[in-house]
Amino acid sequence: MSDPIKVDFSDKGKGKGRSSTKEVLIPPEKAPLKIALSIIFTAIISAVVYYFMLPPMNFGAIEFYMYWAIVAAIFVGCMFLLSKAFIRPEYVPYVRKVSIVPIIFVVILGLVLLVGYLTSSVFFRAVSYSELLSFSDNVELDSSVTKIDSTADFTNVAMIDKAAAEKLADKVLGDLATIGLESQFELATEYSTQINYNGAPCRVYPLMYGNIFKWLNNTSAGFPGYVIVNMNTQATEFVFLDDESTAGYMKYSPAEHFHKNLGRILRFEYPTAIFGTISFEAADDGTAYWICEVIEKKIGLIGGDDVKGIVMVDAVTGDSQYYAIEDVVAGSAANSEGNTVELMWIDQVYNADLLVQQYNYYGTYLNGFWNSIFGQSGVKKATTGSSYIAMNDDVYIYTGVTSVTADESILGFILINQRTKEAVFYNTTGATEAAAQNSAQGALSDKGWTATFPILINLDGEATYFMAMKDSSNVVKGYAMVNVSNYNIVATDTADGNPDLAACIKNYAKVLKDNKNVTIDVDTSVVIEIVTDNNGDVTENTEADITVTGAVTAVKSQIENGSTCYYISISGLDKYVRVSADETPEAIFWATGDTLTVTYTQADVDGMWIDSPTVTYGAEPVSEAA
Repeated sequence: MSDPIKVDFSDKGKGKGRSSTKEVLIPPEKAPLKIALSIIFTAIISAVVYYFMLPPMNFGAIEFYMYWAIVAAIFVGCMFLLSKAFIRPEYVPYVRKVSIVPIIFVVILGLVLLVGYLTSSVFFRAVSYSELLSFSDNVELDSSVTKIDSTADFTNVAMIDKAAAEKLADKVLGDLATIGLESQFELATEYSTQINYNGAPCRVYPLMYGNIFKWLNNTSAGFPGYVIVNMNTQATEFVFLDDESTAGYMKYSPAEHFHKNLGRILRFEYPTAIFGTISFEAADDGTAYWICEVIEKKIGLIGGDDVKGIVMVDAVTGDSQYYAIEDVVAGSAANSEGNTVELMWIDQVYNADLLVQQYNYYGTYLNGFWNSIFGQSGVKKATTGSSYIAMNDDVYIYTGVTSVTADESILGFILINQRTKEAVFYNTTGATEAAAQNSAQGALSDKGWTATFPILINLDGEATYFMAMKDSSNVVKGYAMVNVSNYNIVATDTADGNPDLAACIKNYAKVLKDNKNVTIDVDTSVVIEIVTDNNGDVTENTEADITVTGAVTAVKSQIENGSTCYYISISGLDKYVRVSADETPEAIFWATGDTLTVTYTQADVDGMWIDSPTVTYGAEPVSEAA
């Protein structure tokens, strides 16, 4: 048994005026070993923390400072535990001395962060913040805004909003159960993006697993595809990627875990990069990509977020490539293999929130910090809410601009290209979007319908807010138009719940003539009508035959009401062909590689499949259209 520790608490040997107490350092048994073990445990635990926290090793990121503070705390905690200082207080001074190095390290990082905060403060750098976004000012309303003239071309106008699109996407996702996927997936709405897809405004929705058990069941195969909603025609489809056997499913996503998690792939590939918004996009050929903003701090150490480039990740293979913002703006660049890659199809490089924030910096601090608080000369801000306009194969964010007093009038509006950050301010005064929404809802107050966020259109030279009217289930029931310069000039289509765009235009033309003596020339006879029934199903009023000939790529079957139904995938057709064995017994012999000719109309389309179309095998028709 070791001798007890003897400590002299007397004042013997101390000079006059010196303190009567002195901290005594008592090392625990095997102190060097405990220090070594603390370092090892700290390294292991810190690696686990890094794996899940994924902080960028960048002085411009707050997460960087948080991570190293956690590492220091882990070391101190390990020393306390291994030394048993929590039950042996005489060891506390020694542990405190050993921990002085990580503590000093954290203090230094704290001082760096403090200096960085001060050098990035809007108080000192107000003008720099106002220069993050530059644009052409005081431009009159012209053809560069979505213009609808006598041709009545509404094909680039989003007729529905995000909420209505999500309802349509949910419906087509539910149809997956019919082919055996049994609701294993949900919409990953957080990463949904509005894009310009083959010239049409569309919203794309990637998938996520319903729960941890569904992840366990499906992670080896991945996600079979994604949902795309045409915001103009409201046509919705599930885009299947290649068959699982060809490794063509989406295997990399923010909704994945461990080594297939997108954030983890990005961090290990680019350890110093600060990533901003991650959005999902589909190229015009249907290939699925993740577009990840790479952020730089342009003001001081931690201020002035802006995009300096993107990392484009193939959602199927996980391959990634960094492109500088100059290359994205130019529309093409060379990849790591030296091949030229087309980048014009990318639509969201700058997310909407970042662009609105940068405009608000401009509007608030253009004349300095103190002016933003006291004089407020020329201070303005973006109105609440924003929308998207598809133009010239790009997507623009649109929002009104109002004075800092936030009244019901706008000073103009801004359009900002989400790929190039090209921005234009249009000098058009009138009502705010919220005032226009209230006018539209007031015109149909007995219905209780709500108006979507307005789309600004140039209707034959007249600045006009266009809105869809929705019921409580987010089903579009009608349309409304409100004049920008006078929000009391409002017109709707009908009140019977059947959207009628042509009627809305005619009614709007009439109230414009009656109230402003303005005549617009719009040919409503060429407007393609979209019909939405009470279940939210959408079809076009067209009976034109559509014929597709292609090779059979897959055949699936299941029993429905006692009869075998075949779901056939054909090259060149993005939907399954559905036929019943009772009506078409020959279908049992159809196999991969056979050539079929399918003739159908839009009325035959039911979600993901074409129900009982005319199918020709060889030269003989084997099924009549239902």
